Amino acid sequence: MRLTYLFDPLCGWCYGAGPAIEKLAAVDDIALELLPTGLFAGRGAGRMDAQFAEYAWSNDQRIAKLTGQRFSDDYRKRILGAGGAFDSTAASLGLTAVHITDPGREITALKELQLARYVQGQDIVSIAGVGEILLSLGLAAAAERMLKRDHSLVETHGRRIQTAQSLMRRHGLSGVPSLLAGDDADQRSLPGSVLYEPIDGLLAQLRAG
Repeated sequence: MRLTYLFDPLCGWCYGAGPAIEKLAAVDDIALELLPTGLFAGRGAGRMDAQFAEYAWSNDQRIAKLTGQRFSDDYRKRILGAGGAFDSTAASLGLTAVHITDPGREITALKELQLARYVQGQDIVSIAGVGEILLSLGLAAAAERMLKRDHSLVETHGRRIQTAQSLMRRHGLSGVPSLLAGDDADQRSLPGSVLYEPIDGLLAQLRAG
C-alpha cells in the first residue's frame, strides 16, 4: 500500500501527527512517501510578531491536548517570543537533502527537526540552524549539500514542492497534514483528522478502501 504524506515542517498540526506517521512507516506492507508542500515558504512565509505568536501558542495547546505532543517553555520563549522569520524553506530543503543522501532517515530527520523547534526551542528556519541539527544526527552528507545548496538539490526540492502542490490542487486540499492513499487514478485523500486517531482504526480504514 502506497501512502503520500503532505506536510510542512513548521506546521504544528503536522508535529501532532508525527507519532501516527512513525507508526505507519513501520508497517511492513506500507510504502510511505514524504512530500513537503511549501505551505509556509515563499509567499506563505511571514514574521513571528506578537499577535501571531499568541495565536500559535493557543493553537499549540489544542494540539498538545489532542495528541499528547509537547510544546515546551523553551519553544515559547526562544521561538515564539523572539520574533524573527516564519519560513519553512530551510527545513524543507534540509529534508530534501536527506531524501537524496539517506532516504531511509527522512522521517527521523523530520521528527528531530520538529523536536528541535517545539521542545528544545532551536532554530529550524535558517540554513545554518538546520545544517547544525542534521550534523548532530550524523547526516553530514545531507548537511553539506544543503549548506552548498547545489543545483541538483535545489532542482529536486523544487520538483517535490511542485508535486505536493499539484496533488493538493487535484484533491481539493487547502491545508496540512494530509494523507493520500494509492497511486495515480486510484489515489484518494483521507481527512487529516485520521492522523490523530488510534492507528488500528486508520489501518483498517486504509485496507477497507
